[in-house]
Amino acid sequence: MAERAAKAVVFAVLAAVFYAVSSPVSKVLLEDVSPYLMAALLYLGAGIGMAAVRFLSPSKRAEERPLTKNDTPYIIGMIVLDIAAPILLMYGLLNSPASSVSLLNNFEIVATTLIALLVFGERVTPTTWAAIVLITISAIILSTAGTGELSFSHGSLAVILACVCWGLENNCTRRLSDSGALRIVVIKGIFSGLGALTIAAFMGMGTPSAMEILGALLLGFVSYGMSLFFYITAQASLGAAKVSAYYAMAPFIGAFLSLAILGESLTEMFAVALIVMAAGVVILTRETLRSEPAPSPSDGA
Repeated sequence: MAERAAKAVVFAVLAAVFYAVSSPVSKVLLEDVSPYLMAALLYLGAGIGMAAVRFLSPSKRAEERPLTKNDTPYIIGMIVLDIAAPILLMYGLLNSPASSVSLLNNFEIVATTLIALLVFGERVTPTTWAAIVLITISAIILSTAGTGELSFSHGSLAVILACVCWGLENNCTRRLSDSGALRIVVIKGIFSGLGALTIAAFMGMGTPSAMEILGALLLGFVSYGMSLFFYITAQASLGAAKVSAYYAMAPFIGAFLSLAILGESLTEMFAVALIVMAAGVVILTRETLRSEPAPSPSDGA
């Protein structure tokens, strides 16, 4: 039991680390790859890679319920939003430091929670509201152009819009969660990737080499596909809340990797935003851990 839990913790940390590398590595690839093509390759890499994982996991396929007509609006919404979100994120990376973009990814928590409240009527506790306020303040700090005025950079606004799209997408995916997580990531990866590829054909693909295209596909498989695979696997033993607590490290790992790998400067405003963001995430994580019951001994792969 303890060994399984320890393995689950390793998987949860790997999920966070694998997703964290996406911002700094994408920033490097975007020098020659257009944001439209980059978004397509990331999702195609995840979809194709996880299709292979699903093919090799017959027990996972057996657990999947058939998709019905009632699922159609959520599937379409998931795919459309997953076309828009990564394109916006890649545009943000082109025009903002990767370290700031990594931290701004936490705004997805705010968007998901508010959409769940306003659209689906889910309850939000006062503690969660406090965390949302802190994360939002940090996002505002990161989004200012550095002038001390309420002037937002285009790159940061694009990242925030990407988070809003992913917040909507998270709520669509939640309605499909019992139909098989691996199948869902295959659907969103392949169809969203093809949609973004169609847009890239009209808007421009940049001048990528074959190695850069292969690198982007591999990055998508690792940062999007394998990250989700480890996330799902860890949930079986630890429960969703505990895995979310580990996964919340991803934006901070990504920020520090960006500072180290890309040589981005650590400004005073970034340090303030980092502290405020960390406080909000810690509050939200503790609230989530208190609210979720522990998984039963029968849970697990």
